[in-house]
Amino acid sequence: MLAAIEAGGTKFVCAIGDIDYNVIDIIEIPTTTPTETMGEVKAFFNQYEIKSMAIGTFGPADINRNSSKYGCITTTPKQYWRNFNMLGYLQEFLSIPIVFNTDVNIAAVGEAKFGASQNVKNSIYVTIGTGIGVGAIVDGQMLQGLSHSEMGHVIVRRHPQDSYAGCCPFHKDCLEGMASGPAIEKRWNQKAVLLEENDDVWEIEGYYIAQALMTYILTLSPEKIILGGGVMKQRQLLPVILKYVQQFNNHYLSFSQLEDNIDEYIVTPGIEGYSAIKGAFYLAKRKLIEK
Repeated sequence: MLAAIEAGGTKFVCAIGDIDYNVIDIIEIPTTTPTETMGEVKAFFNQYEIKSMAIGTFGPADINRNSSKYGCITTTPKQYWRNFNMLGYLQEFLSIPIVFNTDVNIAAVGEAKFGASQNVKNSIYVTIGTGIGVGAIVDGQMLQGLSHSEMGHVIVRRHPQDSYAGCCPFHKDCLEGMASGPAIEKRWNQKAVLLEENDDVWEIEGYYIAQALMTYILTLSPEKIILGGGVMKQRQLLPVILKYVQQFNNHYLSFSQLEDNIDEYIVTPGIEGYSAIKGAFYLAKRKLIEK
């Protein structure tokens, strides 16, 4: 059996799958403290005879195998989780191959292998929820340099009608600080799910997200962009994003993907809700084959 963990800022999704990537069992666990959350994770996986596992975690995290902090969550705003050795914890009770990466990277893999970006070699997966993260697939491989990318913290220009200071504890008004789920709630004093009919909310939100996408397009030139996460479940948001991407591009890049076919270029997940889980299964199986 294969095991998957999608460790998010709000919840952990843990799953068991077979060798053909079918989900056998799946559970959601609230993200509270490492002691509480990881205790429930351990109890779930101890029910099964697992052969290989892949973890995708919220970040920042150290995914450099040569680093002394490999497998650790690092400078997260979540104080309880800062410098927590997630990989080390799991290796204490699991003597199996384990892949450790970020939640958005493994979601990007899931969409590349099973979802909306199957037919291209270069794509990005953006999650917009409790935080904002971006996973990139370049020439069929996960992008990694010093560590994983942190494109959720790119700097954006302020909307002319927006006076909100931003909620990122490191940068204040970076993309995550201005457009994450908590930023929406703090700006409007209501959760995003209660603001569906307020067009101003989504105009401002789309403005920030589109700026970031334009930056990614100009730097990485992806063949497909996938937008996931809880905020993107507000379906009225995507058309606003597409409108602003075209406005910011201003016909500079003349590809059909950015003009007539933009709704096929910037899309929601093909396997929504399972992007990271399926990606983790794929990586776990590949690791098992390598071993």
